[in-house]
Amino acid sequence: MFLVGLTGGIASGKSSVLQVFQQLGCAVIDVDVIARHVVQPGCPAHRRIVEAFGTEVLLENGDINRKVLGDLIFNQPDRRHLLNTITHPEIQKEMMKETFKYFLRGYRYVILDIPLLFETKKLLKYMKHTVVVYCDRDTQLARLMRRNSLNQEDAEARINAQLPLRDKARMARHVLDNSGEWSVTKRQVILLHAELERSLGYLPLRLGVLAGLAGVLSLLYLLTRCLLPSP
Repeated sequence: MFLVGLTGGIASGKSSVLQVFQQLGCAVIDVDVIARHVVQPGCPAHRRIVEAFGTEVLLENGDINRKVLGDLIFNQPDRRHLLNTITHPEIQKEMMKETFKYFLRGYRYVILDIPLLFETKKLLKYMKHTVVVYCDRDTQLARLMRRNSLNQEDAEARINAQLPLRDKARMARHVLDNSGEWSVTKRQVILLHAELERSLGYLPLRLGVLAGLAGVLSLLYLLTRCLLPSP
């Protein structure tokens, strides 16, 4: 099994692309789902967020108010970095657990949905392939304004807060261009899936595991021969 890091930008269409991969039967780990899980009441990250940002970031039921917290860190890089130092280690631990489960189930590859894949670079070294869901800036702006009911100024501010998609596309091994018709994008996803399924990138790890098991079995056999009395 090998790992595929998938990323994109706000309103680039990454969530729709992930749905296609899932429909194709791929193993997908959605970091947004994990991110919501690790900040649930009772989790270490929840306690640390309340200590760092105060009880004003809580809903009445004790859950984190994601909108209030997002507004607090939006234009404050220091506070955003503080939140990342709290949540990212917990998110990464859960991602590794989920990845290992898929490994045991024999999947050829696992897609890790990592919004900040190129920004943090912490997980890049584990990725055999990197994929960016791209769209041109005008399309991204129009989609974001329509989807979130934002004016142009607010939408541009949100886009500018992220690493530009064109920069991510230059760093990625694969680019899925979602600037046009969805049918075109979907075909790109299907073709990429077929390419990854044909890849032999998983073989070194599988062969290493098999070699290790063979070595252990050989050692057990020799120990048995040495310890058991001869007939």
